[in-house]
Amino acid sequence: MSTSRIRKEVDEALLAFVDRQRPALLTISDDLAPMMSALDALLGGGKRLRPAFCYWGWSAAGGEDGPGIVAAAASLELLQASALIHDDVMDSSDTRRGQPSVHRRFEALHRAQSWPGDAEAFGGGSAILLGDLCLAWSGEMFETCGLDGDRRRRGREVYDLMRTEVMCGQYLDMLEGTRGEATVATALRVVEYKAAKYTIERPLHLGAALAGARPDVTAALTGYGLPLGIAFQLRDDVLGVFGDPAETGKPAGDDLREGKRTVLVALSLERASAAQAARLRRRLGDPDLDRAGVDELRTIIEETGGLTACEDMIERYLTEAERALRAAPIGEEARQALAELAVAATTRSM
Repeated sequence: MSTSRIRKEVDEALLAFVDRQRPALLTISDDLAPMMSALDALLGGGKRLRPAFCYWGWSAAGGEDGPGIVAAAASLELLQASALIHDDVMDSSDTRRGQPSVHRRFEALHRAQSWPGDAEAFGGGSAILLGDLCLAWSGEMFETCGLDGDRRRRGREVYDLMRTEVMCGQYLDMLEGTRGEATVATALRVVEYKAAKYTIERPLHLGAALAGARPDVTAALTGYGLPLGIAFQLRDDVLGVFGDPAETGKPAGDDLREGKRTVLVALSLERASAAQAARLRRRLGDPDLDRAGVDELRTIIEETGGLTACEDMIERYLTEAERALRAAPIGEEARQALAELAVAATTRSM
């Protein structure tokens, strides 16, 4: 199956599941319609990377095409929706995928209706609840995917671990921002658990487990997936500072305003002069950072060599992933698809 066909079938399965849930919510109350509208808008975007890696993990382990694996893979988009909604609340992000973030949508609803009370508190609370609902639905969609019980049992072990790891990674990310002094090593730890495992390695493992993969196949998928996941997130960090809003779906320099303690920032601080480090620390995390301030911090990151060092790391991790993929004991169709996904994950334009 082609990657474009996988995406189409994942979209169809995801939207069909949500449409089946819709009547139950609206039977409770028509007041829940804005919840569904916010979810529809969020699910309408996204690259569907996690379902794609899940499908090719399944294929690499000898699984055959069918609606069951597509539905199981599509359930990861509901898990991702939950993570994005909660992440945007924690980061006070205004936009997601080029449109208002979920909590901002509910703030706007509160203000439009002239309701009493705090619009921001209503927005945040509503978003947390919708994120929780997506988390619950991700498990329900997985359990009702149509694969047999033994396959689901094997996959559930990976699914549970994946959910635990991403939440721990989110906490570590928040902790590093609070401490304000991430090293390259601690920033990489966040990358591994918040992004690399969650985005690539565990979806591969999930598909492989559902197909009953041999241990050597699972190990090979780790050899490919973990370094690729790190490279993917490092590319995302670069885009968060230097990216085009049309590509990132967020305002230029938003990661700088949010004060994200990324590997890119840690590499820059590690190489900065005392004066450069002081300026970077002083302006990082300023929610009122204007375009001139963003440009100032970008210049520091470039002049210290932090950007070049981060690009070098991306290339090293990508090379490691490609080497592991070439040696993996999998079929050529899966190998080619995973090679194409590696390029797509790490060469997004700025």
